[in-house]
Amino acid sequence: MIDFVALLKNMASVHASDLHLRVNVRPVYRIHGKLIRVNLPVVTQEDMGNLINTILTPLRAERFKNELEFDFAYQLDTGERFRVNLFHQRETYAVAIRLINTEIPTFDELQLPQVMKKIANTRRGIVLVTGITGSGKSTTLASTIDYINTARAENIITIEDPIEYLYTNKKSIIAQRELGLDTLSFAESLRRAMRQDPDVILLGEIRDMETMQIALMAADTGHLVLSTLHTLDSLQTIYRILSFFPPHQHQEIRLILSSTLRAIISQRLVPRADTPGRVPAVEVLIGTAAVKECIVQSGKTASIRDLISEGTVQYGMQTIDQSLFFFYRRGMISLETALNNASNPDDFKLRVAGIVGGSDKGWKEFEIESSKTRKEQKSEDSSSIKTTDFADHSGSSEDKPLGEDRGFNI
Repeated sequence: MIDFVALLKNMASVHASDLHLRVNVRPVYRIHGKLIRVNLPVVTQEDMGNLINTILTPLRAERFKNELEFDFAYQLDTGERFRVNLFHQRETYAVAIRLINTEIPTFDELQLPQVMKKIANTRRGIVLVTGITGSGKSTTLASTIDYINTARAENIITIEDPIEYLYTNKKSIIAQRELGLDTLSFAESLRRAMRQDPDVILLGEIRDMETMQIALMAADTGHLVLSTLHTLDSLQTIYRILSFFPPHQHQEIRLILSSTLRAIISQRLVPRADTPGRVPAVEVLIGTAAVKECIVQSGKTASIRDLISEGTVQYGMQTIDQSLFFFYRRGMISLETALNNASNPDDFKLRVAGIVGGSDKGWKEFEIESSKTRKEQKSEDSSSIKTTDFADHSGSSEDKPLGEDRGFNI
């Protein structure tokens, strides 16, 4: 019989971000983005039944029985915390478990751009963190909430599915609500939150038109709303917001979004070259007057990409390619990694070669600014500032690909 508690406890020591369990398959860890089979027997249906009986309360077991899949947070007696997704596949149980870092990292530890501090100091409007599943959105939001919690006195309400990071009241007071336990839906909880005297509302994810509409209303009435969307960049995020609504409402939504949008942070995790782990390549859009105009006028919306690349020095904006360039110049990622993740690999090669067109003012300013930041960061690094990977907990990079055994002592 497989000791699942030992598997969970071992995740941090082997730097695993996720554990996957399926019947007739050996347990699989994800380490620095790679799937690694654990050298243990295959999981049986009886093993999965024992695990589910161990980690589910009677109420949760009933929900799983009725809904066939279920998200929740789980904590061991020793303090380790996990996000768990139970589901069925081929008429058997399966589970995906994400290790949650119990310590909330700072923006600097996560290698996020300095403009994040300015964004966190925003008092009203909507801030969206976007990216694919596993790109570190929840960690970035947690860092933002903890920054606010440390810096000023606010009433913060979070609505999550499930609750991942646990916050301790510092200058602020924080109420954390979990979908299914403390509330029945994002939309209804967000609507009720408006009556709870909030200053800051964190919404785990915007999934539908109703939730998006209430989030925009909350931002429009003077609250700071933080949330996530599964979009790749700022432009796609704007179009996704519009897609929630019927065409006849698009111009109205453009007007509301233009007046409430404070920032969109779009991120993807890329492997490091200097040490095991990953860093976030981040696109940052700030809701400037020019950006607002482009949101309102549909014919100008595509021009937002140019505004991002040109707004580095004045507003702290940056494109994904500029972010990759910054990490590449610091030796933190390889050229191959940068090109594989660049929006325009051919242009990126030209930047690396030092070939910059006369019209590329934004890139010229970005290189100057990133050189300054690089010098400042070297000074900070020499003072032993800790860096934290989003989900991988930096460690040995001697990983083997899926299909090979790894002799974990479990």
